[in-house]
Amino acid sequence: MIESCLRNDKAAQKLLYDRFAPKMYAVCLRYASKRVEADDILQESFIKIFHHLPHFRFDGSFEGWIRKIVARVAIDHIQKYASRWEELDEYTSEDYSIVPDEAISNLSVQELQSMIQELPEGKRMVFNLYAFEGYSHKEIAEMLGISVMTSKAQYSKAKKMLQDKLLNVNKMRYEYK
Repeated sequence: MIESCLRNDKAAQKLLYDRFAPKMYAVCLRYASKRVEADDILQESFIKIFHHLPHFRFDGSFEGWIRKIVARVAIDHIQKYASRWEELDEYTSEDYSIVPDEAISNLSVQELQSMIQELPEGKRMVFNLYAFEGYSHKEIAEMLGISVMTSKAQYSKAKKMLQDKLLNVNKMRYEYK
């Protein structure tokens, strides 16, 4: 399929898009605050994927290669429109409550995705890069032009915000029973 795409085979290009777009759209939704923003990120990502396809070396996961492009496009897109980063240090960290497993297991994928989308842009970006994409705080700091401590603090604050939301959802569900 990849080799056919490299020969500008339109059917192969459509097949590639149809195969990977749904999974990559889920990645876009994690970074974007609105669906229209995720749509833009997905479109721009596939333009870059097809443009850079000749550079794919066939020595790793093709889906992983695509995912990295989508994440990079999402970061670039958000940085164009994001407000300034909140510089944080180790003294801004807070204590965290433990979220019961049932609070998470009772959520639908859409509810969890919605909670992530509601995070402020900087926290959402760092959370996604660390928790879903597997980047280290050092790599995130280099990508985003922030300090490692800011990356760690943004991630911690994002986790705290998600934990608070989970606890509130869980509490509301038990109150209605």
